[in-house]
Order: sequence, then C-alpha cells, then structure tokens
Amino acid sequence: METDTVAELVTRALVAARAIAASDDPDDHDGWAEYVSLLWRAASADGAAALQLGLELIASADPIERGAGCDLLRDTSYHHEAVRAGTATALVALAQRESEAGVLRSLARAIEKTSDPRAVPVLVALADHPDAEVREEVARSFAEVLTGLPDGPDIRALVGLSQDPDPEVRNWATFTLGVQAEVDSPAIRAALWERTADEHADTRTEAIRGLACRHDPRAVPFLAELLDNPEGAHLLTFSAAQITDVLEPLPALPEYEPGDDWVTDAVNACNPARRARLDAFAWELVCTLDRRRPDLGAAVSMERFGWGRSLGVDAAFGSSSYDIEALLARADGDPARAAELVTADLPSTLPGSPPGPRSL
Repeated sequence: METDTVAELVTRALVAARAIAASDDPDDHDGWAEYVSLLWRAASADGAAALQLGLELIASADPIERGAGCDLLRDTSYHHEAVRAGTATALVALAQRESEAGVLRSLARAIEKTSDPRAVPVLVALADHPDAEVREEVARSFAEVLTGLPDGPDIRALVGLSQDPDPEVRNWATFTLGVQAEVDSPAIRAALWERTADEHADTRTEAIRGLACRHDPRAVPFLAELLDNPEGAHLLTFSAAQITDVLEPLPALPEYEPGDDWVTDAVNACNPARRARLDAFAWELVCTLDRRRPDLGAAVSMERFGWGRSLGVDAAFGSSSYDIEALLARADGDPARAAELVTADLPSTLPGSPPGPRSL
C-alpha cells in the first residue's frame, strides 16, 4: 500500500526535475515520466495539502520549484474543483512578476485547468512573449477558458498566433481556433483560409478542418485531397468530412473500407445518403414521441461544429439524452421501436396517464 505523503511525493518530483535540468538530455523521457507521475499522485491524493504546497513552491526564488509548483497546481485543479479559484488568484499574481520562460510555460498550462475567466487576460498577455515555446503553450492553453465570443480577446490572440513565425505555434493556434473554439465569424474564417496555404502541413490540415467545422464549402476540395493521401486517414479529418454538406461521398472515402472500426464508422457517417436516412429517422422518432408522450418535450439537437445528433427531453426528466445513431441501431431502424425504448426509461408526468412500459 502506498503511504507517501504529498510532501514526500513532491520532494521526489523535485529531485527528478533537478536531475533533468542537470543532464545533457533535456528531453529525458523516463525522467519526465517520473516527474509527471509523482506530481499527479500528489495532486490526486490530497487537494488541500497539494494546494498549500503548490502555493509555497510558486513563491520560491528557485525557478525549478516555481515551475513544479505550477505543475502541481495544474494537476490539483484537475482533480479538485474546490481549489480552482484560489489557484487562479495565485497564478494571476505570479504572471505579473514571472520572467522565466520555463515557468511561464507551466503557468499557462496550469491556469487553463482552473477554467477561470481570469486566465484569458493572462494568456493574451503571454501571446506576445518572445519565446516561441511560451507562445506555443499559450496557443494550447486557451481551450478550457474560451470566452465563447466570436471577437473575444482570446479569439483575437489566437488569430494572431495563427500567423506566428514558428510553425508549431501556428499549428496549435489554428487547431484551437478552428476546432476547439466553437464560434464563427468572417475574421475567423479569413484566418483559417489564410492557413490553407501554409507550408507547414499540420497547420494547413488544421485550417481545412476548421473551415469544414463551419460548413464552409471551400474546405471540400481540400478534404478530398487530404483523404486521397494515404496519410490522410486521421480521425479528425474524417470528423470534418462528416460535417460537410456535400451531396455525394468524397471520392477517396470508399478506398478506406473495410478497415479499423473507427475508420469504417467515419466513412459510413460521411455518406450523404446515410445522413439523410438518419435525419428522417430522427424526425419520425420525434413525431412519434410527440404523439405518444407529449409530456417529454422531445427534441433533436446537433453539435454545432460536430456530427453527432442527440435526442433530448424536458428538463423535468433530468439529463436524459440519447445518441440518435446508437438508438437507431438498438431499434433496428424502426422509429416506433425507438420510441418504445425511450418511453420505457421515462415515467409519465401527465395527470391520469399510464406509466411508460417497464420492459420490452
């Protein structure tokens, strides 16, 4: 049984960090793996103790300790929601006085995990840092603190980072802007379109996916080109192809069948005729439920920048939600059968109405 205290685990993590710093191999994978594992265990074991130790470390004069403190606070925020506000407050203060690039990279990663809106101005300020690795970490770290505003400061920073001289900064900024930021505007599309001509292949691919997520028809020929490349069979590329509104399957898609389960599923989902059948099934299911159980308030929704379709019901029934495609498979394609499956799960709230069936 493991009996190490938070302090003991962090002490060992600091030993590993100092060994990495002193070695000739700054990318020592085994050393970093040990360091990461020790901090993760410390953070998960005791949130209050890890928070206190993390706050002490970021006040240290030693940059290795400040970096480890940020990493510990990041993991603690991940495991313990209660510490996030206090962590954000401390990291905002640290950002105002910190100058070491390595610590700032850890700070950017940590403040994202607080999910605190105060992280946005910190990241925006760091987006102009002279160190490319800091800017890359910033581009990675907006995802969990995005404002949801099409012209928010986070989006403007990401647009700027998508034009960065460093290819990996552009790559991560374009991914965050295109796929993770579920907002749309002419400025966002212009930034993504600009990157479709990027000489860095990964950046160009992320730009194409980002345009596809916004149902931009200019993405279609680029997606066809990616899928025609043997190296183009990436899950995110298939996901982007599923969202497009093309009337015929993209030419290269049949070449991917049969294959891994996720490839086959993605290829099937990219078929416009199949999508139309799924939409028809969803409509008939909602109509059937409305006739049989109007109290459910059943409705179908679709991810704004995704493929998935879900059946939801009135809030009075809790958080019940059904994946339409999975429901179609369970019901053998029969909307009436699918309606029975749903009503079997949900008791009636209408006065005088019999309860839904308990078994099928």
